[in-house]
Amino acid sequence: MMMENGLSSMEYGDGYMEQEEEWEREGLLDPAWEKQQKKTFTAWCNSHLRKAGTSIDNIEEDFRNGLKLMLLLEVISGETLPKPDRGKMRFHKIANVNKALDFIASKGVHLVSIGAEEIVDGNLKMTLGMIWTIILRFAIQDISVEEMTAKEGLLLWCQRKTAPYKNVNVQNFHLSFKDGLAFCALIHRHRPDLIDYSKLSKDNPLENLNTAFDVAEKYLDIPRMLDPDDLINTPKPDERAIMTYVSCYYHAFQGAQQVGNVTHVPEPTRQYTYVPNYNAETAANRICKVLKVNQENERLMEEYERLASDLLEWIRRTMPWLNSRQADNSLAGVQKKLEEYRTYRRKHKPPRVEQKAKLETNFNTLQTKLRLSNRPAYLPTEGKTVADIANAWKGLELAEKAFEDWLLAETMRLERLEHLAQKFKHKADAHEDWTRGKEEMLQSQDFRQCKLNELKALKKKHEAFESDLAAHQDRVEQIAAIAQELNTLEYHDCISVNARCQRICDQWDRLGALTQRRRTALDEAERILEKIDILHLEFAKRAAPFNNWLDGTREDLVDMFIVHTMEEIQGLIQAHDQFKATLGEADKEFNLIVNLVREVESIVKQHQIPGGLENPYTTLTASDMTRKWSDVRQLVPQRDQTLANELRKQQNNEMLRRQFAEKANVVGPWIERQMDAVTAIGMGLQGSLEDQLHRLKEYEQAVYAYKPNIEELEKIHQAVQESMIFENRYTNYTMETLRVGWEQLLTSINRNINEVENQILTRDSKGISQEQLNEFRSSFNHFDKNRTGRLTPEEFKSCLVSLGYSIGKDRQGEMDFQRILAVVDPNSTGYVHFDAFLDFMTRESTDTDTAEQVIDSFRILAADKPYILPDELRRELPPDQAEYCIQRMPPYKGPNAVPGALDYMSFSTALYGETDL
Repeated sequence: MMMENGLSSMEYGDGYMEQEEEWEREGLLDPAWEKQQKKTFTAWCNSHLRKAGTSIDNIEEDFRNGLKLMLLLEVISGETLPKPDRGKMRFHKIANVNKALDFIASKGVHLVSIGAEEIVDGNLKMTLGMIWTIILRFAIQDISVEEMTAKEGLLLWCQRKTAPYKNVNVQNFHLSFKDGLAFCALIHRHRPDLIDYSKLSKDNPLENLNTAFDVAEKYLDIPRMLDPDDLINTPKPDERAIMTYVSCYYHAFQGAQQVGNVTHVPEPTRQYTYVPNYNAETAANRICKVLKVNQENERLMEEYERLASDLLEWIRRTMPWLNSRQADNSLAGVQKKLEEYRTYRRKHKPPRVEQKAKLETNFNTLQTKLRLSNRPAYLPTEGKTVADIANAWKGLELAEKAFEDWLLAETMRLERLEHLAQKFKHKADAHEDWTRGKEEMLQSQDFRQCKLNELKALKKKHEAFESDLAAHQDRVEQIAAIAQELNTLEYHDCISVNARCQRICDQWDRLGALTQRRRTALDEAERILEKIDILHLEFAKRAAPFNNWLDGTREDLVDMFIVHTMEEIQGLIQAHDQFKATLGEADKEFNLIVNLVREVESIVKQHQIPGGLENPYTTLTASDMTRKWSDVRQLVPQRDQTLANELRKQQNNEMLRRQFAEKANVVGPWIERQMDAVTAIGMGLQGSLEDQLHRLKEYEQAVYAYKPNIEELEKIHQAVQESMIFENRYTNYTMETLRVGWEQLLTSINRNINEVENQILTRDSKGISQEQLNEFRSSFNHFDKNRTGRLTPEEFKSCLVSLGYSIGKDRQGEMDFQRILAVVDPNSTGYVHFDAFLDFMTRESTDTDTAEQVIDSFRILAADKPYILPDELRRELPPDQAEYCIQRMPPYKGPNAVPGALDYMSFSTALYGETDL
């Protein structure tokens, strides 16, 4: 666990390692510190390399080929690195150093600005930085005192060990060690036989340092890593060098304590009570039982932490995706995101729902086991409580709903944009076709060579054009309005739309100006020319509006549309039917216009008028009218077919709405009924616990058997969304509410099964009868008016009184009740749950393991001694249980201690949370 904590601090940057990422900017810039580090780090490396029969002389030179660096890492880690390259070329050396750096990185260490090339080039600063990183990881980072960081833990260890010594005040790893007394105190605290501390003086720092360094090298196998003169003469000694040297003391003395070879200061003799009713076998059995409970609880805690971390990390990774509102502003891009979201709901989320349920089940089981074994309640790591997970899950569900709503709204918006863009293009194409050649025609000077009748014809033709121009004003306004709407809705190709709209408007202004100019010129010539051709003029006047009507009608008949409901398509069909009713009048107008042309032809033929068949007032001809009228009559049945197809599509959508509603109106009430039934069973008044458990599991099987209905509904829902159906008046249920209801039903069943199993575990372990359990449940439910599964303190007090507890109304009675509340609500949540209530009601009347009983059991195995030896534990307990005790029992520090003696009293009380061990 210490190693894991160390790695965590290095990975996430919340420990001492985070400060070391700036190593090059601080100590290594000081030549005195650089000298100290070079000597200390060289000695430290040699203390390990000598185990492999080698050493280094120059730290910046001897690691350049990477071979001894790889050997150093193998010695200190106990692991085998990849086979080194034996060549002498530069790239061989870089390859070896990279293998070493990759191994360091694989241990969770983040190497900042350290590359293989610098090490191969003999860069002293980089080499010292690399060795310091190795020392931190393999010699210092696994030091943990009271869950502090490595540096803080090592400093606290030094402070505690030197606290009783005069003239020693360890506050840091530089000035506090200059006079050498701190080093001497550490040695004397663990090996008083090596140094006479009373003879040392603060005024002799050189003697103190040499004494400590000589004794450490001779008796503790700690090489001289520091130079006394450097420490004394440097204003502020290098912190890293001293930390490296002090860590060797820590490992030397902590290693000695673990095998029991330490002389301890005697403590006052403890008083024990001898219990003769136990024999060694009974005591061993009780200890095994307690230790197995502790081991299982530890496993469950680790499992909970792992599951909680994994689930929270998944939620953390998923939330940015759900909260993202970025898209490429295209319909295809949004539809792709919608499909990704459906895949997430179908494939990725369901396993996480099961994981969350398993997490809650494991947590409840663990808390129940802790209560039954008189252990303190388990408090998860900060940020990983059940409430934290529930809040994170709720946030995930809110993000899902918001993300899906955004996708659907974005789909509708982009579909609307595509429709408007196509409509803009269609109208712009038609308008530009109409304006083609109009500017050249208006700028023509043809009227200056015309005869009188030709000039009159030109003027009438111009009047017809003005009428036509005015008729097209509405189309230009429509084009500008559509362009404005595309800009408002942020259409992705607004630049080209705006450019085309501007060209059309500019041309329209020019056409207006040119028209007015030509009209002025014709008016000037009108005083000379008088004759007018009535029939041509009549044709022009009738043909122009009818031609515009034909053009507009053709546009309307091929106009695109988009609908979402039956009412909308029926409205379009009704409008089309009304249009068809006007075709009779249009046919009359067409025949009238054609008859005008025929009459002109008759007069021209009769009177042989040269050029009389040419109409000087319009470019329209009877053939144009005939062709366009024929087009309109052909487009009418095509429009009928288009509307009929859309009607069938909307009818199919209506069928999908009814299919979804029919299924949802069955599934929704079924889920609600199952939820009510599970809640009723959870109240605990329907038969024995086994009956309740059996019925809950039957409901669980029924729910899983019902899952195909949910999957079928999901398929229908997918078809509904793919058909772009956004509302359903036939049901109040949505797929989202049904999904949430389904997940809540599964969670409720799992939670109730877990609660009933825990109650069975409590009942069986406490030896209470079903009648007692029913009585407890009945009393609890009576005061649980809102059926929340928990009681307020006042409701809990009334429940206790109803069961015969006497709780006075005076101050003493309130104090007694507060002590009871501290037992049933240890986390001060303000509520008492049934499991805690049941545990309290059965605790005093049943036999439970206590710390005192475990101590008495160990005393029997130890033959009434205040300590126990490892051999005695191995003789009396199973191998795994014996090793569990040996690894966790602290050394015995009392009188008459023998080598290897272990303190079973502190160990026993720690099992029940009664000490800080």
